Amino acid sequence: MKKVLVCVGTRPNLIKITQLERCFRSYPDIEYKLLHTGQHYDYNMNDIFFQQLGVKAPDVFLNINQGSQIEVISQIMKKFEEFILDYKPNLVLVPGDVNSSFACAFVASRYNIPVAHIESGLRSFDKTMPEEVNRILIDDVAELFFVTEPSGEENLLKENKIASKIHYVGNSMIDSLVAFMPLIDKSEIRKNITADDYYLVTFHRPANVDDSKNLKIVAEILTQISKKRKVVFPIHPRTRKRFHEFGFENVIENENIIITEPLGYLDFISLVKNARAVITDSGGVQEETTFLSVPCVTLRQSTERPITVTEGTNTMCELEVETLLEILNSIDKGAYKKGAIPKFWDGKTSERIAKEVNEFLTNH
Repeated sequence: MKKVLVCVGTRPNLIKITQLERCFRSYPDIEYKLLHTGQHYDYNMNDIFFQQLGVKAPDVFLNINQGSQIEVISQIMKKFEEFILDYKPNLVLVPGDVNSSFACAFVASRYNIPVAHIESGLRSFDKTMPEEVNRILIDDVAELFFVTEPSGEENLLKENKIASKIHYVGNSMIDSLVAFMPLIDKSEIRKNITADDYYLVTFHRPANVDDSKNLKIVAEILTQISKKRKVVFPIHPRTRKRFHEFGFENVIENENIIITEPLGYLDFISLVKNARAVITDSGGVQEETTFLSVPCVTLRQSTERPITVTEGTNTMCELEVETLLEILNSIDKGAYKKGAIPKFWDGKTSERIAKEVNEFLTNH
């Protein structure tokens, strides 16, 4: 048996691999295992995911302790090393750009185990973002590159990666959207929040929430947009903590701002699908809104997913109140772009990945 080990550690990366196990069943000589590092440990951001979606639970759970980024990375490396020395996988497959993906890819490469990277080649060109550094380092040790959009392929070629190892397969996160849409449409979250016309807001990037000056701007943004309509804000635990630390807790006590705990996948995507617009600093939400044709405003200076801007429904915006309000006014007037769904964002990306992995292992 050829052993394929898929490594995840956060909910966003779990969403990128929900359909992989099913697709690998088409290759009976491949043994598929899912390893979870434990990087995300909150119940609402992790365990509930498997319960809601009926996704097979991880075969391996490293159960790391929480700490600084470096502490987490070093723990993952040590425990992952112990596991692969015993299991001896033929290929390690990592999605995205989180610390778990980097740590597992790095250790695998040290033992000459081929690494395949889902969402390869994405670049924001902003190395102050830990995710950007992770993406670059993972691609430096990878042997198979699975890209979601043309920019990924272009970036990898500029970095002198071998063209035959780059595979434009599409977006595996969209596979989950397609597969679980019947369940998403059954979500009753909107009944619980009692808002039909609303903006959906997410903020979690350290640059926006860990800096008191920037969080003050975020607070002003929330105050101003809540004057236009209801705001639904599933608040990240760290973001909630910062609002209290920096003295802005009165902002999120506004009756027009509906604060929720982190939501399960089905409820969150239901809110995305039915929002007037999504205001975010997330990466993946840019892609989900593009597929669902929902206006998205990303409050960052750069994006690693440019196709969501050039073809999709995403607009980049500085962390600045007036510019954001202008964009929201264009949405209200029906003057905002409609967007289109990019090539290969069709729910079949996981099938393409499984096929390329099988061919690689057959010929390797």
